Amino acid sequence: MADWQDLTMPEFEAARDQLRTVILPVGSVEEHGPHLPLGTDTFHAIEVARRVAELRPVIVAPPVFYGICRSTREHPGTISLSGDTLRALLKDLGREFYRQGLRRLVLISGHAGGTHMCALVEAGEALLTEFADVRVAVVNVLDLLREVLTARPDLIKTKGDSHAGEVETAIMLAAQPHLVKGSAPAEWPGFPKYELVRDKRRYWPGGVWGDPGPAAAAQGEEILAAETQRLVQLIDALTH
Repeated sequence: MADWQDLTMPEFEAARDQLRTVILPVGSVEEHGPHLPLGTDTFHAIEVARRVAELRPVIVAPPVFYGICRSTREHPGTISLSGDTLRALLKDLGREFYRQGLRRLVLISGHAGGTHMCALVEAGEALLTEFADVRVAVVNVLDLLREVLTARPDLIKTKGDSHAGEVETAIMLAAQPHLVKGSAPAEWPGFPKYELVRDKRRYWPGGVWGDPGPAAAAQGEEILAAETQRLVQLIDALTH
C-alpha cells in the first residue's frame, strides 16, 4: 500500500474500502552523535512501517517527526515537545483517522524515551475510551529489537548498545546510507542515578550510547527485516 500523502482522493477512497488499519510512524528530531542525522528515529519508524505495508493491507500515515526528548535536550539540533502537546496531537490524529473510516491504529515509535512512550500510551488509552470499536497498538522499535535479539543474539556485538550506537548506525547504513557521516567513538552516558540534572550534555558530551564501530549495512538490513516480521505478526493479531 502507498503512503497516505501520495494517494489521490479517489485512490484513498478505494483503499479505505479494502483496509481498516493505519500505521503512524512517530519519531523525534534529536541528536544522534556526530555521524547520524537528527531524524534517525523517525527514519527508522518510517522504514519499518513501509516494509510492513508491502506485506499487509495497511496504510502508512505521514510521520510525526517530533517527540519528547529529555536527556538529549541540551544537545544542538534536538527539538522536544511537551507531553501535553504530543498527547493532544496524537489524539487529534487518531480522531481524524477514525473519521476517515480507519478502526485499527498502530503507533510505531523510533524514539524509545520513557516519557515519550508514556505519552503515546496515554493518547492510545484515551482513544480506546472515546471510541468503542477502535483498536490501538503502541510499539517502540527497541521492544521489537529485544524480541528479535531473543532469537538472534548474534546480530549485535556491543553490549548495552542503544542511542546512535551499533544498532542505529547499522539501520541507517541500510535504510539511508547517504545520511551517515562516517562513525563515532564508543560512549556511554554518565548521568547520576535518580537525580535530575540541568546540564545534561556535561554527562553525555558526544551523544552516543554504545559503539557505532562494528555497524554494517548488511547487519542493518537483517535487523530491519526481523523487526518488520515482528510488526507483521502484531498486525495479523490486531486484525483478527
